[in-house]
Amino acid sequence: MDAKEIIARRVAQEIQPDTLVNLGIGLPSMVANYLPKEVHVFFQAENGVIGLGARPPEGMEDPDLTDAGGGFVTAVPGAASIDSAMSFGLIRGGHLDTTVLGGLQVDERGFLANWMIPGKMVPGMGGAMDLVAGAKNVIVAMVHTAKGKPKILHECQLPLTAQRRVSLIVTEMAVIEPTEEGLLLKEVGPGASVDDVISATEASLIIRGDVPQMKLA
Repeated sequence: MDAKEIIARRVAQEIQPDTLVNLGIGLPSMVANYLPKEVHVFFQAENGVIGLGARPPEGMEDPDLTDAGGGFVTAVPGAASIDSAMSFGLIRGGHLDTTVLGGLQVDERGFLANWMIPGKMVPGMGGAMDLVAGAKNVIVAMVHTAKGKPKILHECQLPLTAQRRVSLIVTEMAVIEPTEEGLLLKEVGPGASVDDVISATEASLIIRGDVPQMKLA
């Protein structure tokens, strides 16, 4: 099980039944593959699809059915297609229960930076600013380090996506909850210890008692 699968499987456990959930591009889109069959939700994408399913098997892709990043998806029974204005109306109107977004950096305040690296070509803002500001719950799904350097920092060095504390950070090494007191370490990943997580994290972490290991289905 690689790092991205660990993250996607753990994030899937946070998805509540009968909710409207946005999955960002890249790693977050994998979450739909690991949702338990008994958990019924509607996944939404900014390009106007409500009712995203798992990624299609190779060779079964529909070129007219993609997520906001152009990745191929499937549609569940009851899915709907709406225009972008309606899609962003759902987001900005506070009707989205949860969004799962990738991250470049998160800081001790729980602020996210995920849209720009100066001097480099990246996908850009997309709907991230609206999603962080408008969704009831914001889950960041990202690998813990980039080329050996921490991504959870004292303060973000990249431009912020929004000045709002995210709800949860899930990496292959840890589950961390940003709180008013700071970043609370809730779980450690498979094969990781608390010391491993501290070593790979620039930001200070709150440790309360014995920290359990992630339970992955």
